[in-house]
Parts: sequence; C-alpha cells; structure tokens
Amino acid sequence: MKIIAVIPARYASTRFPAKLMQDLGGKTVIRRTYEAAMATQLFDDVFVVTDSDLIYNEIISNGGKAIMSIKEHESGSDRIAEAVENMDVDVVINVQGDEPFINATPLKELIEVFRNDKAKQVDLASLMFEIKDKMEIENPNNVKVIVDQQGFALYFSRSVIPYPREENVGVRYMKHIGIYAFRKEALMDFYRLPMLSLEASEKLEQLRYLEYGKRIRMVETTHGSIGIDTVEDLEKARLLV
Repeated sequence: MKIIAVIPARYASTRFPAKLMQDLGGKTVIRRTYEAAMATQLFDDVFVVTDSDLIYNEIISNGGKAIMSIKEHESGSDRIAEAVENMDVDVVINVQGDEPFINATPLKELIEVFRNDKAKQVDLASLMFEIKDKMEIENPNNVKVIVDQQGFALYFSRSVIPYPREENVGVRYMKHIGIYAFRKEALMDFYRLPMLSLEASEKLEQLRYLEYGKRIRMVETTHGSIGIDTVEDLEKARLLV
C-alpha cells in the first residue's frame, strides 16, 4: 500500500487569520507541522496543499513539497481530493495544519486499520477519545461521535449524543479528533458528490460520507491533539518548543 500524508492549509482561517504563518520557536506553525509529519517516518510522501502563495513558498523554500489548490474549496476533504486526484496512492492521511505536535502513535493506529482490512470494508478511519466533563460534552465546538459494536461511526454531532434520558447506563461520550485516513476511492467519491442536508445542518463534512453509505472506522486513542485555534493556543504552544 502506498500511504501519503496531506496537510490542507488555508491562509484565511476564520478564528485566527494567518495562524499557520505565525512564529513558533523560530519556525512557522505550518513548517513545524510539515516537519513533524515527515519525522514520523510513517508515510511514503508528505504534501502541504494550500490556497496561499505565502504558505506554498514557505514550504518549498525550506525543502518541502507543496501543491497549490486550483479551485476554492468548502472543506479540507475537497482540497485534498483535488490534490491527489491524479496520484497513484492507496491511502491518504489528512494531517491538520494547525497541529504542529503530531503524535505518531494514533497515526500508526489509523494506518493499521487499512493494513488489517483485507476485505476492504473500511472507507475511512478516524480518531476519538473519551470526555467526561459536562461542559466539554455540551460544548458544540466539540464534535461527538457514537459507534456500533465493531467501532464503525453511526453519527457525528455538535449536540450531546446520545441524549442522557437515563443516567448511569454506562454511556461513554466520545469526542471526534478531525484526523482522517481515507481510502482514495472514498475520498474521490466525496469530492464528486453534492452536500446533503445533514452535513449542511451540522457543518460537519464527515456526515457526507455517512449519508452516502461510507463506513468510518473509529479508533479510540488517549492522545488528545494540541491544535492552534486562537492567539492563546499559540502562546501555550510556544512554551512547548
């Protein structure tokens, strides 16, 4: 299997514009993310795909590989799909551009899902971890996921799922981490299929896969991601480099 990592990198982030070009210990956030992905040694290749000349030049000038998006895109999946459409690859890992402290262990677990999937029942794999704090569970910025007995996603929501009509029945609340591993065919299907009502309502691209019958295998991890969404996040990250 040929496995690559692709880092979608928009310049005009809504909550923190130009965050990927901010300084983080002498290097930009996006450069640190790219180098961290390379350092895992899990991938046959690593690319940044971007709509920004600044980000493109930042990666290329430091010896990395970058691809300029041709079209405007609604989602990271669309941006990645355009970039890999003509590549000969089997599995594509979506690494978030604003997560420079990549942990190799959960990425390795995602890759193993596909190595072990001899019957090709899995279209995507993604990560989740348990949350217990009531405010965390109720926060609509935390996307929750529920799975079946085999670990396949049943639904993702910004709402509390499942709703706690009955307490103390052993329900665990799982937060979705937006790192995906795609079979290339599933990614290209996503790119060509229109958005439906569930995705439009929740603004969650993973619901498009479910609405069209794709199977998403969730992997539980204890490795919470460290993302940079705000200026405060950046200040905390600077203490770690």
